[in-house]
Amino acid sequence: MPHRAPSPSRRTLLTVTAAVTAAAVTGVTTPAYAAEDSQDDKLRALLSRMSLEEKVGQLFVMRVYGHSATAPDQADVDANLKEIGVRTAAELIERYHVGGIIYFAWAHNTRDPHQIADLSNGIQRAGLAQATPIPLLISTDQEHGIVCRVGEPATLLPGAMALGAGGSHADARKAAQIAGAELAAVGIRQNYAPVADVNVNPANPVIGVRSYGSEPEAVAALVAAQVKGYQRAGVAATSKHFPGHGDTAVDSHYGLPTITHTRAQWDALDAPPFRAAIAAGIDSIMTAHIVVPALDPSGDPATLSRPILTGILREELGYDGVVVTDSLGMEGVRTKYGDERVPVLALKAGVDQLLNPPNLSVAWNAVLRAVKDGELTEERLDESILRILRLKARLGLFKDPYVSHAEVDRTVGTAAHLAHADRIAERTTTLLVNEGGFLPVSRRSHPKVLVVGADPASPSGTTGPPTTTLAGALTELGFTARALSTGITPTAARIEEAVAAAAGQDLVVVGTYNVTATSPQRTLVARLVATGVPVVTIAIRNPYDVARIRGQRATLAAYSWTDVELRAAVRVLAGQAEPRGRLPVPVQSADDPSKVLFPVGHGLSYA
Repeated sequence: MPHRAPSPSRRTLLTVTAAVTAAAVTGVTTPAYAAEDSQDDKLRALLSRMSLEEKVGQLFVMRVYGHSATAPDQADVDANLKEIGVRTAAELIERYHVGGIIYFAWAHNTRDPHQIADLSNGIQRAGLAQATPIPLLISTDQEHGIVCRVGEPATLLPGAMALGAGGSHADARKAAQIAGAELAAVGIRQNYAPVADVNVNPANPVIGVRSYGSEPEAVAALVAAQVKGYQRAGVAATSKHFPGHGDTAVDSHYGLPTITHTRAQWDALDAPPFRAAIAAGIDSIMTAHIVVPALDPSGDPATLSRPILTGILREELGYDGVVVTDSLGMEGVRTKYGDERVPVLALKAGVDQLLNPPNLSVAWNAVLRAVKDGELTEERLDESILRILRLKARLGLFKDPYVSHAEVDRTVGTAAHLAHADRIAERTTTLLVNEGGFLPVSRRSHPKVLVVGADPASPSGTTGPPTTTLAGALTELGFTARALSTGITPTAARIEEAVAAAAGQDLVVVGTYNVTATSPQRTLVARLVATGVPVVTIAIRNPYDVARIRGQRATLAAYSWTDVELRAAVRVLAGQAEPRGRLPVPVQSADDPSKVLFPVGHGLSYA
């Protein structure tokens, strides 16, 4: 198999390529504004040659099942036929002329880096085989932390709230640069990160640790740092979810949240990270399926709101880049209008890219019909398509959309990247409680360790389970560690098994996960504490767990259950690394939310 996909032979592509990249090639002798005008002229010429059907297709970013663009497994062929009416990614592109593809692990797009690179090349070949050859913009949600589509052996990095705890703009920028370089190497050139939501609601079921924290200016600075990191790597960053999803108790995947902030509160709390992203040159901004009455009293979700997307985002904030919807399959955007109306209303509101509609045929034909019926003008479509083409040109996709296996080997999961990830993770781990200076512990003083707790599914499908990872990391440091998975909702029998297993141990480590007032995880910890064996808890997702746990000798916050963060927490626990993280959100009392137990900036040290 050749290392590099063959370049297309179409003379039309070569003509477009030469025209679109002329500015970059001749930049030494051409003024910047003239080069930009020349490139725009060529893109407009390309646009003028597109049929209406091709134009409609460019607006859509669609999922597709399978590890290959032309030869997916039969189960994936069947899923594609059922959901999209095509067999393969190549057929999807041929029929609908989609402008982008989004990768998911559950769609079997991301088995391993070399396979992903081959899939990306196959998708680009299909795009360039069209009557009007246009490369595709391949995207994914690689936030890191708890949302991650490309897993090991790619480098996994701390997520947003962990980076918020680290507080280092340099670390945030470096993490994005590493993440971006590895995505670009496998052909993914648009990443739906960084999250720009300010998480001020501990009960937020959808954002939480995906946010950098609760302080708008701190979040803004880290968003800007990550945008710069992605840009250095040649990947389009996407700040989300505009106008701000950080203060909701409803998950927009399953319902339509309402944000009750006043306009003044929105300006002070939600807007700063988006302003910072725009100032940093953000490539794309993702909309939120939320209602914000202070910004638009109509009751429409922001994704469908012209006052929010055009009035505020474009006209007030001055943003002229690509606007992409959050997934159109989410209930938050489907609640008020049917699937036929949603894509049309989104375009009328000011959206450019329509992401992952539940039924592509319905959505695609609805847009086509809206243009033919005069509800949408072709000029309105051209505005969005030109933004999309400009982004593709800026990323160099017209010049060379393909990736190579050699570049995968040079870039993905390298020793240097993995070492950076470990060091960054160590600087994010936060020591919240340390009664009597119990931590760090040594293998001499506490050689036998029982690890129990929650084992949520790996964000990427390639790491964990957490109890096994924690026990393995302890064993590597010379402890004798045993893992016993007790789950997110441990049964009475499982709790008794854990209590029995604690007998004769020197230490029990409990991985807690989103502990609620009624969670049996509280009973598990209480029963283990009652054995007299010292208990250390590690919050493997939200740091708010510490407000509902009593009796432990120490508590660490890891902010995610991916291996890189769990191993770092173990190194801190064992004194191999100093705890340097500081809370980027306040932890309030579970009994009295007006009382702050641990303020922003709290974090203990060993010194």
